[in-house]
Amino acid sequence: MSALVLALVAGAVIGLALGALGGGGSVLAVPALIYLLGFTAVVATTASLVIVTLTSVTALVAHAGDGHVRWRTGLLFAAAGIGPAMLGGALAGQLPEAVLTVSFAVVAGVAALRMLRSRRVVESAVTVRPGRAAAAGAGLGAVTGVLGVGGGFLAVPALVGVLGLRMRDAVGTSLLVITVNSLAALATRAGTVEELDWAVVGPFVGAAILGAWDGKRLSAKVSGHTLQRIFAVLLLSVAVFMLIDAVL
Repeated sequence: MSALVLALVAGAVIGLALGALGGGGSVLAVPALIYLLGFTAVVATTASLVIVTLTSVTALVAHAGDGHVRWRTGLLFAAAGIGPAMLGGALAGQLPEAVLTVSFAVVAGVAALRMLRSRRVVESAVTVRPGRAAAAGAGLGAVTGVLGVGGGFLAVPALVGVLGLRMRDAVGTSLLVITVNSLAALATRAGTVEELDWAVVGPFVGAAILGAWDGKRLSAKVSGHTLQRIFAVLLLSVAVFMLIDAVL
């Protein structure tokens, strides 16, 4: 199968996940770029940031149009995580790769199980305390900085489980958090963007953007409780895969 076809298929799947679930971009994009398209790890992470940033902005606009983005909460959540993420990134350089992989798998698995065990909640608006949003964002920033991936996959469980947002609002707000974090990370890699193979990355981005619109339409047809369970199962699957890959 040609690189172009693989890029289109992978991009569509990643866009669908971001649009419907508000996360999964980097966790799915990096392995696809490395294992399917032959990118090196460094180039793959940079390409992933470009793909996730552009796709998240598209999905964010779509969800914002339906009023499912908590702007103040999302911006506070994201801003509070920037400093801890930078510190976490510095700490990550001192830890073995296997330790980082296992740690992420454990954190992701715990988040998934918590979402699976949560009871069905009434889809009503909630008031989020700024202090709690900042604390949750700082914690997520630290974890994301240390483990390298997991912005959306960990943001949604945090927004639902810690801050009490409705699943639909958590999906939309997570896209805002992902966009801010991806732009911040991409700014530190501006010099490597020109090294990307745009003949592959371009179609990948295009397919992801189209997939994000389809994911947004899918999320509108599925209940928040069902979305939450789908997200949790997908997150748990990724956690198990990463744990097995780190151990074997």
